[in-house]
Amino acid sequence: MNALSGRPGRPLTLKLLVAGGFGVGKTTLVGAVSEIRPLRTEEVLTEASRPVDDMRGVEQKRTTTVAMDFGRITLREELVLYLFGTPGQDRFWFLWDELAQGALGAVVLVDTRRLADSFAAIDYFERRGIPFVVAVNRFDGAEDHPLAEIRAALDLDPHVPLVPCDARARDSVKAVLIEVVEHARRHAMAGRESRTAH
Repeated sequence: MNALSGRPGRPLTLKLLVAGGFGVGKTTLVGAVSEIRPLRTEEVLTEASRPVDDMRGVEQKRTTTVAMDFGRITLREELVLYLFGTPGQDRFWFLWDELAQGALGAVVLVDTRRLADSFAAIDYFERRGIPFVVAVNRFDGAEDHPLAEIRAALDLDPHVPLVPCDARARDSVKAVLIEVVEHARRHAMAGRESRTAH
């Protein structure tokens, strides 16, 4: 049995993380696609948090995730994804290691207006060998950059998928999640082939 096959008669359940910088749209993405009411651990942003959290580009943001978002989507009858949205602020990153346990793969959501905010998430998954897809969230009013320019700016390895995304649109998010599952499958197969060759 491989990493992407379930037991007969039971759906295969896979855990995926949704990560990225503060205010990039992680909660929106989980909510757009979840077939259950998403679990959210949001708190109202206070004036005390403003010197701590970088609000540039997200000045209208009123709440923040302090632990995680959780949602579920059935891609096919035999395949169910559990989505765990990570908190974006540096001060909550101690939770990432717990959330990452058992994760098959991840989505790193980026905002082209604040690309540097995604470097830490990309580095996190690279260092841990967790396959990930970078999804470029299209914000209203943001300049549209070619994906090749974004890939160069993020210094992404060629094998890391980079895809456009509208975190508000269910079909767009589903396409990203399918890409993550396929990328994780390719990653697992490459790992098996490498072990067999040695």
